[in-house]
Amino acid sequence: MTDRLGGYEFALCLTHDVDRVFKTYQAPYYAVRERDPSHLRALVSDERPYWQFEELMALEDELGVRSSWYVLNERSLWERSPREWLRPESWKLYAGRYDPTQPELVDAIRTLDRGGWEVGLHGSYDSADDRERLRHEKRVLEGVLGSSVVGGRQHYLNLAGRRTWEHHRAIGLRYDASYGSSTRYGFDGRYDVFRPFDDAFVVFPLTLMERALVPSAPSLEWAWRECRRLLEEAHDHDAVMTVLWHPRYMNAEEFPSYRALYERLIREAKAMGAWIGPCGECYELLERRREASSQR
Repeated sequence: MTDRLGGYEFALCLTHDVDRVFKTYQAPYYAVRERDPSHLRALVSDERPYWQFEELMALEDELGVRSSWYVLNERSLWERSPREWLRPESWKLYAGRYDPTQPELVDAIRTLDRGGWEVGLHGSYDSADDRERLRHEKRVLEGVLGSSVVGGRQHYLNLAGRRTWEHHRAIGLRYDASYGSSTRYGFDGRYDVFRPFDDAFVVFPLTLMERALVPSAPSLEWAWRECRRLLEEAHDHDAVMTVLWHPRYMNAEEFPSYRALYERLIREAKAMGAWIGPCGECYELLERRREASSQR
C-alpha cells in the first residue's frame, strides 16, 4: 500500500452522506423522545441545525483535507401510494427530503465541487436494484454539477448483492462505498478495496460509521480509543480505511462530541503518515498506480 499511495503509510477516506439538510419531522420526534421542547425551535425560527455545509467545509479546510459528499435525490412521500402515507417507516424514510435542484442546494453542491471536495451519488432507498432510477438520479446530479459523477454510496447501505454494483458500473460509476454496516465497525479482515468484476470497478468497504460507535460508547474517551485502535490497525496493514460522518452530526448543540471525535481522527491520521481524502481521489490514485505497475 505504501508504494501504491506514493509513500503514505495507509489511506483514510473521508465520506459524508447528505441524508437530511433541514430539520422537519425530526423536531417533534426528538422533542417528545427527549422531553425537550427546544427541538421545536427549528420549525418556528430561522435556525437550521442540519444545514452544516459551511461548518464542515471550514473544519476540513482548516485541517487541510477534502472528503466525499454523497447527495440524495429521494422521491417524496407524496409520490408513493396513499397506503404508505400511514406507515411510520415511510415518514422516517421519505419525509423531510430535499431537492438537489433547488437553488440553495445547487449553490452548496457547486461550492463543494469548486473547493476540491468530491460530490457523489447517494442512491435513494429503493434504488439498489433499480438501474433506471439510479441512472436518473446520477443524471440529475451531473446536471447540477456540470461534470461527471465518479462514485457513490446507497442510502442505508442498501445492496441487492452484486446486482447493485452491476447497475453502478452500467450507468458509468467507477466505485461504490456501500459495503459495510450501520451497527458494527471494523475491518473484518478487509484491508483494501476489492474488485467484484476483476476490472476497473472498485468497492470501498466502510470501516466506521459514527452511529455504530458513538451512541453506544460509555464515554467520548472510550470512543476515541476505538478510533485510535482502528487507525493503528490500518497503519499495521497498509489499509484503505473509510469512515462516514453524516453532516448533521456536526451540530454540536444537538450532537455533542461527534465533531471533536471527527477532528481528532483526522489529526491523528495525519500524524501517523496517512493519505487523507475523498474516495474518488483515492480511486484515481490507486488506478494510476495499478496501471503503472501493469506496464512494468
